[in-house]
Amino acid sequence: MARERRSGTKKAETHERIVREAAKALRRDGYAGASVGEVMQAAGLTHGGFYAHFPSREAMLAEGLDAAAAESLESLFGAAARKAAAEDRDPFATLVESYLSDRHAAATETGCTIAALGSETRRQSPEIRRVATERIEEFVKMLERARGARRGQALADLSTMVGALVISRIVDDPALAERVRKAAASAILED
Repeated sequence: MARERRSGTKKAETHERIVREAAKALRRDGYAGASVGEVMQAAGLTHGGFYAHFPSREAMLAEGLDAAAAESLESLFGAAARKAAAEDRDPFATLVESYLSDRHAAATETGCTIAALGSETRRQSPEIRRVATERIEEFVKMLERARGARRGQALADLSTMVGALVISRIVDDPALAERVRKAAASAILED
Protein backbone atom coordinates (compact mmCIF):
# COMPACT_ATOMS: atom_id res chain seq x y z
CA MET A 1 0.00 0.00 0.00
CA ALA A 2 2.78 2.48 0.88
CA ARG A 3 4.50 1.59 -2.38
CA GLU A 4 1.28 2.34 -4.30
CA ARG A 5 1.00 5.73 -2.58
CA ARG A 6 4.60 6.55 -3.39
CA SER A 7 4.02 5.40 -6.94
CA GLY A 8 0.92 7.62 -7.18
CA THR A 9 2.83 10.52 -5.66
CA LYS A 10 5.75 9.96 -8.01
CA LYS A 11 3.36 9.83 -10.96
CA ALA A 12 1.69 13.06 -9.82
CA GLU A 13 5.08 14.75 -9.42
CA THR A 14 6.14 13.55 -12.85
CA HIS A 15 2.87 14.78 -14.34
CA GLU A 16 3.39 18.22 -12.78
CA ARG A 17 6.95 18.32 -14.12
CA ILE A 18 5.63 17.63 -17.63
CA VAL A 19 2.96 20.33 -17.24
CA ARG A 20 5.60 22.86 -16.08
CA GLU A 21 7.75 22.06 -19.11
CA ALA A 22 4.73 22.31 -21.42
CA ALA A 23 3.94 25.73 -19.93
CA LYS A 24 7.50 26.90 -20.60
CA ALA A 25 7.44 25.53 -24.15
CA LEU A 26 4.12 27.21 -24.91
CA ARG A 27 5.35 30.61 -23.82
CA ARG A 28 8.68 30.23 -25.57
CA ASP A 29 7.66 28.46 -28.79
CA GLY A 30 3.89 28.82 -29.10
CA TYR A 31 1.45 25.97 -29.65
CA ALA A 32 3.08 24.65 -32.82
CA GLY A 33 6.53 24.63 -31.23
CA ALA A 34 5.51 22.78 -28.09
CA SER A 35 6.19 19.24 -29.25
CA VAL A 36 5.56 16.20 -27.11
CA GLY A 37 9.09 14.92 -27.68
CA GLU A 38 10.77 18.15 -26.62
CA VAL A 39 8.52 18.63 -23.59
CA MET A 40 9.14 15.07 -22.42
CA GLN A 41 12.88 15.44 -22.97
CA ALA A 42 12.92 18.71 -21.00
CA ALA A 43 11.08 16.90 -18.20
CA GLY A 44 13.78 14.21 -18.24
CA LEU A 45 11.49 11.54 -19.65
CA THR A 46 11.14 9.51 -22.81
CA HIS A 47 8.52 10.18 -25.45
CA GLY A 48 7.08 6.72 -24.79
CA GLY A 49 5.95 7.65 -21.28
CA PHE A 50 3.72 10.46 -22.51
CA TYR A 51 0.48 8.48 -22.76
CA ALA A 52 0.76 7.36 -19.15
CA HIS A 53 0.05 11.01 -18.27
CA PHE A 54 -2.09 12.47 -21.07
CA PRO A 55 -4.64 11.12 -23.54
CA SER A 56 -3.42 13.53 -26.24
CA ARG A 57 -1.08 16.39 -27.07
CA GLU A 58 -4.08 18.74 -26.83
CA ALA A 59 -4.67 17.65 -23.24
CA MET A 60 -1.03 18.38 -22.39
CA LEU A 61 -1.22 21.80 -24.06
CA ALA A 62 -4.45 22.65 -22.24
CA GLU A 63 -2.91 21.78 -18.87
CA GLY A 64 0.27 23.62 -19.80
CA LEU A 65 -1.70 26.73 -20.75
CA ASP A 66 -3.74 26.56 -17.57
CA ALA A 67 -0.60 26.28 -15.45
CA ALA A 68 1.18 29.09 -17.31
CA ALA A 69 -1.83 31.41 -17.10
CA ALA A 70 -2.37 30.69 -13.39
CA GLU A 71 1.29 31.37 -12.67
CA SER A 72 1.18 34.62 -14.67
CA LEU A 73 -1.89 35.90 -12.83
CA GLU A 74 -0.55 34.95 -9.41
CA SER A 75 2.82 36.54 -10.17
CA LEU A 76 1.38 39.72 -11.65
CA PHE A 77 -1.23 40.41 -8.99
CA GLY A 78 0.94 39.22 -6.11
CA ALA A 79 3.96 41.31 -7.11
CA ALA A 80 1.82 44.39 -7.68
CA ALA A 81 0.10 44.01 -4.31
CA ARG A 82 3.42 43.58 -2.48
CA LYS A 83 4.96 46.58 -4.26
CA ALA A 84 1.89 48.76 -3.61
CA ALA A 85 1.94 47.87 0.09
CA ALA A 86 5.68 48.43 0.43
CA GLU A 87 5.53 51.80 -1.33
CA ASP A 88 2.12 52.85 0.03
CA ARG A 89 0.75 53.22 -3.50
CA ASP A 90 -2.54 52.55 -5.22
CA PRO A 91 -2.68 48.78 -5.92
CA PHE A 92 -4.47 49.20 -9.25
CA ALA A 93 -1.99 51.77 -10.56
CA THR A 94 0.88 49.56 -9.43
CA LEU A 95 -0.70 46.61 -11.23
CA VAL A 96 -1.11 48.53 -14.51
CA GLU A 97 2.43 49.90 -14.33
CA SER A 98 3.83 46.45 -13.55
CA TYR A 99 1.95 44.82 -16.44
CA LEU A 100 3.14 47.52 -18.85
CA SER A 101 6.72 47.64 -17.54
CA ASP A 102 9.91 47.04 -19.51
CA ARG A 103 10.50 43.97 -17.36
CA HIS A 104 7.15 42.37 -18.21
CA ALA A 105 7.53 43.24 -21.90
CA ALA A 106 10.84 41.37 -21.91
CA ALA A 107 9.49 38.41 -19.94
CA THR A 108 7.98 36.47 -22.83
CA GLU A 109 8.70 33.10 -21.21
CA THR A 110 7.19 33.99 -17.84
CA GLY A 111 4.80 36.84 -18.56
CA CYS A 112 1.18 37.09 -19.61
CA THR A 113 0.00 34.13 -21.67
CA ILE A 114 -2.72 36.19 -23.34
CA ALA A 115 -0.11 38.52 -24.82
CA ALA A 116 2.21 35.63 -25.67
CA LEU A 117 -0.35 33.28 -27.23
CA GLY A 118 -3.47 35.32 -27.93
CA SER A 119 -3.50 35.42 -31.71
CA GLU A 120 -2.56 31.74 -31.92
CA THR A 121 -5.19 30.59 -29.44
CA ARG A 122 -8.15 31.22 -31.73
CA ARG A 123 -6.84 28.45 -34.01
CA GLN A 124 -6.59 25.88 -31.21
CA SER A 125 -8.92 23.12 -30.07
CA PRO A 126 -12.08 23.85 -28.09
CA GLU A 127 -10.35 22.38 -25.02
CA ILE A 128 -7.51 24.90 -25.21
CA ARG A 129 -9.86 27.80 -26.00
CA ARG A 130 -12.00 26.88 -22.99
CA VAL A 131 -8.95 27.08 -20.71
CA ALA A 132 -7.98 30.44 -22.24
CA THR A 133 -11.52 31.75 -21.78
CA GLU A 134 -11.62 30.67 -18.12
CA ARG A 135 -8.29 32.37 -17.37
CA ILE A 136 -9.31 35.55 -19.22
CA GLU A 137 -12.53 35.62 -17.17
CA GLU A 138 -10.42 35.23 -14.03
CA PHE A 139 -8.16 38.10 -15.11
CA VAL A 140 -11.21 40.34 -15.74
CA LYS A 141 -12.65 39.54 -12.30
CA MET A 142 -9.30 40.31 -10.67
CA LEU A 143 -9.20 43.65 -12.49
CA GLU A 144 -12.76 44.41 -11.41
CA ARG A 145 -11.77 43.87 -7.77
CA ALA A 146 -8.45 45.69 -8.08
CA ARG A 147 -10.00 48.79 -9.61
CA GLY A 148 -13.40 48.56 -8.02
CA ALA A 149 -14.84 48.86 -11.50
CA ARG A 150 -17.65 47.33 -13.49
CA ARG A 151 -17.09 44.52 -15.93
CA GLY A 152 -17.10 46.77 -19.00
CA GLN A 153 -14.31 48.92 -17.60
CA ALA A 154 -12.29 45.85 -16.59
CA LEU A 155 -12.68 44.43 -20.11
CA ALA A 156 -11.48 47.73 -21.58
CA ASP A 157 -8.54 47.81 -19.16
CA LEU A 158 -7.55 44.25 -20.06
CA SER A 159 -7.85 44.92 -23.78
CA THR A 160 -5.75 48.07 -23.53
CA MET A 161 -3.07 46.40 -21.41
CA VAL A 162 -2.77 43.27 -23.53
CA GLY A 163 -2.90 45.20 -26.80
CA ALA A 164 -0.18 47.58 -25.67
CA LEU A 165 2.04 44.73 -24.51
CA VAL A 166 1.59 42.85 -27.79
CA ILE A 167 2.33 45.94 -29.88
CA SER A 168 5.36 46.83 -27.78
CA ARG A 169 6.74 43.33 -28.35
CA ILE A 170 6.12 43.50 -32.11
CA VAL A 171 7.87 46.76 -32.95
CA ASP A 172 11.64 46.86 -33.38
CA ASP A 173 11.98 50.38 -31.99
CA PRO A 174 12.46 50.30 -28.18
CA ALA A 175 11.46 53.95 -27.83
CA LEU A 176 8.20 53.34 -29.68
CA ALA A 177 7.54 50.22 -27.61
CA GLU A 178 7.96 52.22 -24.43
CA ARG A 179 5.72 55.04 -25.69
CA VAL A 180 2.97 52.53 -26.56
CA ARG A 181 3.03 51.06 -23.05
CA LYS A 182 3.16 54.48 -21.36
CA ALA A 183 0.27 55.77 -23.47
CA ALA A 184 -1.81 52.72 -22.52
CA ALA A 185 -1.02 53.17 -18.83
CA SER A 186 -1.97 56.85 -19.02
CA ALA A 187 -5.23 56.06 -20.80
CA ILE A 188 -6.19 53.50 -18.15
CA LEU A 189 -5.09 55.46 -15.10
CA GLU A 190 -6.51 58.81 -16.20
CA ASP A 191 -9.92 57.28 -16.82
